[in-house]
Amino acid sequence: MRQMGLFNLASSKQRNARKWRLLDIITAAFFLGVLVLFLLVFTPLGDAFAASGRKLLALLELGRQGVTIDACPADMVDHMPCEDPRINSQLSREMNYYRERHCPKAEETPLCLIPPPQGYRVPVQWPESLHKYNAVFPLYALALDVSLACLVRGRKQENDFVCSVEWGLIWHDNMPYNKIADRKGHQGWMKREGPYFIFPGGGTMFPDGAVQYIEKLKQFIPIASGGLRTALDMGCGVASFGGYMLAQGILTLSFAPRDSHKAQIQFALERGVPAFIAMLGTRRLPFPGFSFDLVHCSRCLIPFTAYKATYFLEVDRLLRPGGYLVISGPPVQWPKQEKEWADLQGVARSLCYQLIVVDGNTVIWKKPNGDSCLPNQNEFGLHLCDESNEPRPAWYVNLTNCVSRTSAEGEYAVGTIPNWPERLQKAPSRASVMENGTDVFEVDNQRWTRRIAYYKNTLKIKLGTPSIRNIMDMNAFFGGFAAAIISDPVWVMNVVPSSKTLTLDVIYDRGLIGVYHDWCEPFSTYPRTYDLIHVDDIESLLKDPSSGMSRCNLVDLMVEIDRMLRPKGTVIIRDSPEAIDKLSHISHALRWTTSVHEKEPGSHGRERVLVATKSLWKLTSASH
Repeated sequence: MRQMGLFNLASSKQRNARKWRLLDIITAAFFLGVLVLFLLVFTPLGDAFAASGRKLLALLELGRQGVTIDACPADMVDHMPCEDPRINSQLSREMNYYRERHCPKAEETPLCLIPPPQGYRVPVQWPESLHKYNAVFPLYALALDVSLACLVRGRKQENDFVCSVEWGLIWHDNMPYNKIADRKGHQGWMKREGPYFIFPGGGTMFPDGAVQYIEKLKQFIPIASGGLRTALDMGCGVASFGGYMLAQGILTLSFAPRDSHKAQIQFALERGVPAFIAMLGTRRLPFPGFSFDLVHCSRCLIPFTAYKATYFLEVDRLLRPGGYLVISGPPVQWPKQEKEWADLQGVARSLCYQLIVVDGNTVIWKKPNGDSCLPNQNEFGLHLCDESNEPRPAWYVNLTNCVSRTSAEGEYAVGTIPNWPERLQKAPSRASVMENGTDVFEVDNQRWTRRIAYYKNTLKIKLGTPSIRNIMDMNAFFGGFAAAIISDPVWVMNVVPSSKTLTLDVIYDRGLIGVYHDWCEPFSTYPRTYDLIHVDDIESLLKDPSSGMSRCNLVDLMVEIDRMLRPKGTVIIRDSPEAIDKLSHISHALRWTTSVHEKEPGSHGRERVLVATKSLWKLTSASH
C-alpha cells in the first residue's frame, strides 16, 4: 500500500512538472511574440524587417514616420504586375487568353518601388520626341541611310551637315532594347543613333512614313473635316500612326500587347503618344460602345472572322455609327489568304458596311447608321444582342458573338454628334446616365475651369510647359479636368473607375479618350509613363459602392501611382484633410517631396490639395 502510494505521489509530481514545463513554453512564446512585435514596431531593427515585407502596410497606415519603402530589384525596372510573362506564359493560348490581364493577389505583389534603369534621364520633351530632329553631325558619324537623308534634306555648315528631318527621338538608355530597331529598322520603325533611338515615322505597311500614308487615307476619309475626332489604333507598333494623326486634329489611342518585340508601347509613351497595353482576346476592350470615329489596323494580325466573327463584332461595338474601319495588311488581297479575305468581306457585307475602297493591301469600310439593315439570316449567323447585353460595360466582360444595339435616343453617330472642337463643351445625350446630367455637366465644367486656373496660377503646376506631356486623371467622371487643359500641349488618359457610374462614353462624346479600370488592380502600362497624375477623392476609388468598406489598401495604390509616374513627375491629390494627412506620411515613404495646400477660392467642402514630386533616385550597388 505504502509503496503504491509513493508511486502515485511520484507520478503526480511528474505530471505536474510536465504541465509546468508546457506552461513555461507557452508563456515564453507569448512574451517572445510581444518582444518581436515591439522590435518590429518601435525600433530601427523592426524597420529592416517590416520594410522587407507587407507588414510595412500596417506601419504606414498607422502614420509611422521615418519608414521608407525599399527599392525593387534591378530586374524589375519594366515590371507590369498584370502582364508578367513569367505568370502569363503558363496560361491557355486559346483566343490569346495568356496575353490578357492576369493580376496577382495583393499579398503576392512585392511592396517595393520600381527603380529606373541605369543611365536613365528625364525624357526628351514634346514635340521633339515626336518629330523635328535637328542636329549637327559629321557625315561620317551617321549610318548610311541617315547620311543619305542628311544629304537630301540637310544643308552644309563648316564641313558638317545640319539635318532638319522630321524624326522623333528618345534617350536610348531610358529603355535600352534594340530588338525593334534591329528587326524593323528597314521598315522605318526606329533606329539607334548614338545616345538616341530615332523614329523616322514608318511602319510595316507604310515604310515611307506615316505622313504619306495618312495623306493617302485622306483621299477616301474626311480626316481633316472636324467630323472625326477619336481613333483607335490596334496592334500599333511604336504608334507612329497615332502620333502623326494629331496634326490632323485626330486623337488616337493606340494599344498592343506586351509581346516578343519588347517595349513597343513603352517607346510610344516615351515619345508622348497616347497608348497602353491591351490584347483583344476573350474579353471586351475597356471602352464603352460607340466611342471611336475611326478604327485602324495596320498589320495588326487580328483574326477578325475567327470564333464566329467575334473580333469583328467587338470592333463594331466600339465604332460609332457612320464611323470608318481601315485594315491594312493581311488578309487584304494577301497571298495564300484568299479564304480569310473572302470571309472578312462577307462579315462586312452581313453588317451592311459600305465598302469605300480596296487599294492594294488596304481596305476602308464605313459603318451604317442604325440596326435596321441587319438581315435575319446571313452566312455567319450574326444576330442582334438582346437588350440585357448593353454595349456600355467593358471591365472584365466576356466577348460575345452578337451585334451591339445602337440606341434610338443616342446622338453619337458620326454626322450627328457635333464636330470638333464644338463637341468638347456641349453636354452629350449620354450624360443622361446621371440624373440631371446636363446640369451636372455644366457645373463640372465650371468647377474644373476654376481649379485649373488655381493649379497654374497659385500652385505653379507646370501645365502648358514642355515639362508635362503625358497625364492621367484617375477619377475622371465627365472629363472636366482634361477639357479644362485642352489648349495645353498634353494628352490625358481619363480613367473611369469600373465601380462608379459609367461615364466614359460621355468623355468620348466630348472628343477625349480614356479607359475603364478598377484601382484595386495595377494599371496596364509600363513604369515611368506619366509626367503628371491627378486624383480627385482618392479614397473613394478603393471603397465598395454599396457598403462603403475599403476593398483594398491605400498604400498599394500609392505604390502603383509611383510605378506609373516618371522621375521628376508631379502628383496632385484632392481629398479630405484626414486623407491628405495620411497620404503625406505615405508620400514620404515613397521618397516624394510634398506640399499641402488649401482648396481654391469659390469651392465648397473640406478638401485640401496635396502636390508631390517624385525624386530621381538610383539603385545602389548593393541593390543589384
